[in-house]
Amino acid sequence: MQHISDRLHTELLRYNWVGFYLVDAADPNYLLLGPHSGFFTPHGRISLNRGLCGAAASLGKTVAVNDVSKDPRYLMGVEQTKSEIIVPILVRGAVVAEFDINSFFKDTWNAEETTFVEQCAALVARCM
Repeated sequence: MQHISDRLHTELLRYNWVGFYLVDAADPNYLLLGPHSGFFTPHGRISLNRGLCGAAASLGKTVAVNDVSKDPRYLMGVEQTKSEIIVPILVRGAVVAEFDINSFFKDTWNAEETTFVEQCAALVARCM
């Protein structure tokens, strides 16, 4: 997870924060910040019923927002973030983690970009 976070953050300049949230083993109603690369995030623990991360985990599907200022579910982490994608990582049908990427650019998440991020998350899922 750390290698993927570092590599994507370094190689893809539009990816300003790349990281993973893991379902809290002590309380599966929360996600805990995992390996990541990029700007500081104030969200070390996120409830499954809050924010875009919570929405992706609760729905069990990718949430891609090309303008976070227009989505009321968005929890601001870094003021400069303009778009975000979250891909839940499922093992045996249950969400165990999420792959989250923030961009300082609007309209980052087209179909090709979304597929790429989902494929990265699938690599991690196979190792969990």
